[in-house]
Amino acid sequence: MRISPSLLRSGLTGAAALALPVALAAGPAAAGPGISVSTTGTTVSVTTSACAQLNGSWGTASLLTSGQADFAQGRQVALSGTAAGQSAAWSGITPGTYTVVVLCSNNSNAGSQSVIVSAAPSPTPTRSAAPSPAASPRGVLGGVGGAVQDFGTVTLVAGGALVGAGVIGVAWFLRRRAKPYRF
Repeated sequence: MRISPSLLRSGLTGAAALALPVALAAGPAAAGPGISVSTTGTTVSVTTSACAQLNGSWGTASLLTSGQADFAQGRQVALSGTAAGQSAAWSGITPGTYTVVVLCSNNSNAGSQSVIVSAAPSPTPTRSAAPSPAASPRGVLGGVGGAVQDFGTVTLVAGGALVGAGVIGVAWFLRRRAKPYRF
């Protein structure tokens, strides 16, 4: 009896289709709560819910640089928190690649994760708007005009001379208009 290639192909396809849901349902063998690592500027923080309190301690988290391989070599911080979640943080971390490892107080490994700390962006200068006159602690200062600033003697004398010349010019113009036939 001979098996046709199309029947063989459909049989293999059917077997693969049946094996796929079984493989997906099995999932990873060591899938637990794990850890979550985040960075904000030069601060690295880790959170987990995998540890149980033992003798008043939740466990310890260690921040390892790329050259460190052992948990004890890293910067260690004790976990703090509640049964719902524990956390630890390191601040002032220089840019680079780090590995965060969390060991619970019963010496079980809660997980490890790599994180990249990037250089802080240089601040961009921002312009601030000048305060409006209404924001002045003395109010609006309506009608005060330029008298708010302190001018020097030369500026005041020159301004007075201009005002005086203007008054004389207006008086001369009005006097000329009062005599209609004078050319």
